[in-house]
Amino acid sequence: MYNLLISLFSSTAVTLAMIKFSGQSPWVSGLAGLVVFTVAYVLIMRVVMKRFGALMEEAQHDVQANRADRAVQVMKSAFKYSPWQLFVKQQVNAQIGSVLYLKRDFSAALPYLEQAFVRHWVAMCMLGISYMKKNKHKKMAEAFEKATSGAKKEPLSWAIYAHCLEKTGEHAKAVDILEKGLTKNAGDESLSENLELLQAGKKMKMKSFGDMWYQFHLEKPGAIIKKQTKAMTGRRKMVRR
Repeated sequence: MYNLLISLFSSTAVTLAMIKFSGQSPWVSGLAGLVVFTVAYVLIMRVVMKRFGALMEEAQHDVQANRADRAVQVMKSAFKYSPWQLFVKQQVNAQIGSVLYLKRDFSAALPYLEQAFVRHWVAMCMLGISYMKKNKHKKMAEAFEKATSGAKKEPLSWAIYAHCLEKTGEHAKAVDILEKGLTKNAGDESLSENLELLQAGKKMKMKSFGDMWYQFHLEKPGAIIKKQTKAMTGRRKMVRR
């Protein structure tokens, strides 16, 4: 990583120069070198992250304008900063994988999601779902463990994990995950409701999570609309009778 190497080189150069040319003790010189290292590292990091952030903001505008392909290209250009700063590459992979997943290009999204930042819970959930669809249940669980570890206070991450476990026939584990999620999100109504549903042997209801839920493509908004329309039609028929 260039940032670390440059900072370390600067620190070492200052330390050696103070010992050799100013006659300072190794302790004083080492302390000065540490200060130089910290200042150099922070300054370089700020410059790199500012430029990186500008590209991510540009890509976000493209996503909001439904220009997903252009957004991906802009994000890919941010890879040039990965040698300069830790976790930049993983963050870019998470963003690209998420955008490709959102546009339902699942096969293209998978390699990016597999190399995504583990604390990006949305990307980790998308990765878990991708593994579930490929019947790779062990890898699915590993991805969701990363998602919930990185987002303990995000109820949806626990709910999606439980939802996928239920779909793969692991009912008891799904209940355990919701119970664990509630210990981290005490009083969350959506988690509590779904836990009660599973304990009663019923299907989970995820619509309370809103648009965030639908971006994972486990249920289409149209399915809810059809159910509501059907219910309304039924009520009208009953009234006519």
